[in-house]
Amino acid sequence: MTAPWTQETPTAALVLADGTVIYGKGVGATGSVEAEVCFNTALTGYQEILTDPSYLGQIVTFTFPHIGNIGANGEDIEDLVPAARRGAVGAIFRADITAPSNYRSSEDLDTWLKKRGIIGLSGIDTRALTAWIREHGAPNAVIAHEPSGKFDLDALKAKAKAWGGLEGLDLAIEATSGQSSKWDEKPWVWNEGYDTLAEADARYHIVCVDYGVKRNILRLFAGLDCKVTVVPAKTSAEQILALSPDGVFLSNGPGDPAATGEYAVPVIRALIDSGLPIFGICLGHQILAIALGGKTTKMHQGHHGANHPVKDYTTGKVEIVSMNHGFAVDSASLPEGVAETHVSLFDGSNCGIALAGKPVFSVQHHPEASPGPQDSHYLFRRFINLVREKKGEALLEERA
Repeated sequence: MTAPWTQETPTAALVLADGTVIYGKGVGATGSVEAEVCFNTALTGYQEILTDPSYLGQIVTFTFPHIGNIGANGEDIEDLVPAARRGAVGAIFRADITAPSNYRSSEDLDTWLKKRGIIGLSGIDTRALTAWIREHGAPNAVIAHEPSGKFDLDALKAKAKAWGGLEGLDLAIEATSGQSSKWDEKPWVWNEGYDTLAEADARYHIVCVDYGVKRNILRLFAGLDCKVTVVPAKTSAEQILALSPDGVFLSNGPGDPAATGEYAVPVIRALIDSGLPIFGICLGHQILAIALGGKTTKMHQGHHGANHPVKDYTTGKVEIVSMNHGFAVDSASLPEGVAETHVSLFDGSNCGIALAGKPVFSVQHHPEASPGPQDSHYLFRRFINLVREKKGEALLEERA
């Protein structure tokens, strides 16, 4: 099946593994790449979405039709290595990229996409594509941009069909930092930008195991007076403990948690045995669940957006959160002693766990992304309270 196209010579194509071809107008980088197609329902934050390392190996379909109106800048990126392909590899838009109209813009989105190596396609019915994904699941595909409009469809179809997909794929090893580093940048302040945490003001030391960490997670730690050491995904438990941390953070990241867990799970189990406070987000949550005896499964279409309601069973409150995951923890697989703390009110899937008798917990959603806008920031304070409790210090108010 070939989807219709109104332009005489299309310059981009999305080729699904089942042979479906959807033509459009090419934007961003040229070339082709195979990946999984998902959709994101957020109304804002396209630059943060496209630079989120959790999207590595995915093509993001934006359901909001107008993308590009705030342009692009050097502040709204989430990966640690700017201009490297450590986020989404492709993007799909309903309309042409909107001209920038924002005082923070430093360049237009199309130019920025080219610099990032992100292949884009615009001018298609994104509602129809989203509906297809909801019915059939997130498909494997190839997105191609060729200014001449000449495509070798047989080769693209073969490439899409041959790609194995995200299951069994360890992408954290591609998204992780190449070496250890220090982080001291604090959260953004309106019209002031980013301040830094002075060494003398740092009260706690957190080690972040980087499976594809987002910058704003690290900023929120710095905002709570934490100096952060970021270490690569394959850092051993012995190396982490040698840094004398007050707590360990397991970051978000892309790919199949079971595949990353092959080397991450033994490390996490050793860290749990050490008695240190541990906090995980997204992929870190999933791998922690595996380390505790649970299992993860591939989702039909995944959760991608900034309007997801999640209930915290520990408080009884509902928060609006940002989601970005195609795998989920199977709550039925959680062993005795591992409590389900959060659940999605969309489909009942697991969104949080805590280990009884240990300062260990994690959540599936992204509390740093602020869609609520600060509904989930309390989770960082909850983690710091575990650190403070271990040190015998007075606890913070969770919801400041």
